[in-house]
Amino acid sequence: MDEKFYRRFQSFENSLKALAEARERDLSDSFVISGTGAKFSITFDLAWKVMKDIIIQYYEVVDFPKGSPREVLKKAFEFRLIDGDVWLEMLKNRNDFTHDYDGTLVKEACEKIVNVYIDKFFEFRDIVVKFT
Repeated sequence: MDEKFYRRFQSFENSLKALAEARERDLSDSFVISGTGAKFSITFDLAWKVMKDIIIQYYEVVDFPKGSPREVLKKAFEFRLIDGDVWLEMLKNRNDFTHDYDGTLVKEACEKIVNVYIDKFFEFRDIVVKFT
């Protein structure tokens, strides 16, 4: 893997570590909720880009839309980098958050971010470590 991959993976790990702090915060606090939503979106974006790096560099697949998170997730599922439909749900949440101007959607998703999505990010991180 190239230097770009290692830098992106390191950014993903740092972002995940910061996101995981939400587990120890007051999820009724609006500032914590908005921060959790923002950090989730960043962590998700870094995750799918790391997946793309692995698919291109390790599996040598280049015949899919590289800018499409959905297509990258499908390929990542094929190569067993991720499992289940949770990642597509995460993509939907990330997309919805960009238009959540009053914070309602993030507030509704916060428990799922903390109790499900963070674990999925850690599972993915553990798989990626094998490629480093």
